[in-house]
Amino acid sequence: MGISERKLRHKADLKKEILTAARELFTEKGWESTSIRNIAEKIEYSPATIYLYYKDKNEIIFDLHREGFRLLVNYLDVLKGVKNPFERLQAMGRAYIRFALENQDTYKLLFVMEEPMQHVASCATMDWDEGDKAFNLLMNTVQECQKQGHFTNLQTINLSFVIWSTMHGLCTLRTSGHLGHVSLVRNSNHNLDDVLTAAYEEFVKMLEQLNN
Repeated sequence: MGISERKLRHKADLKKEILTAARELFTEKGWESTSIRNIAEKIEYSPATIYLYYKDKNEIIFDLHREGFRLLVNYLDVLKGVKNPFERLQAMGRAYIRFALENQDTYKLLFVMEEPMQHVASCATMDWDEGDKAFNLLMNTVQECQKQGHFTNLQTINLSFVIWSTMHGLCTLRTSGHLGHVSLVRNSNHNLDDVLTAAYEEFVKMLEQLNN
């Protein structure tokens, strides 16, 4: 490997370190309470090094959102080979749950934390489509279901929002710890992931009823 290749790899690795440290600090301390200096201290570099890659926290949070949505799309995109759209829709729900549980800091940053959203919006440009792509994968699958006779009496975009909102609610209850405080769950001693899965399967049954 030549010098230029090593420099590029070092740059990519350091940028990844910055984003990882920032994501952990934002979810642990909050957006307002985290400074560039905090991030630099966590990766044991000077703040000046951070500024070589990002001019401020806005750019960091924007990159974290782009990275997070790309990861979510990867979880969903692997299901495009499932030819039956209703089966694909069910699988997408399970993949969404897996994404939330396996990447809890990222999930909270994308969908739970309120503080950074105005900064993400201030950085967004017309070519920032990661978030739209994730939702469009869902909406396109719903459209395919409708073409095969499912949900024919429902509006595509409205049903897509209902499905996403339900998934978001289930996953947020789980990742925030609130699911464990529900009395029915607390008194039953059930595993929380099992409760989440069971709730999702009941939701699938509701969708199936809409087809009848």
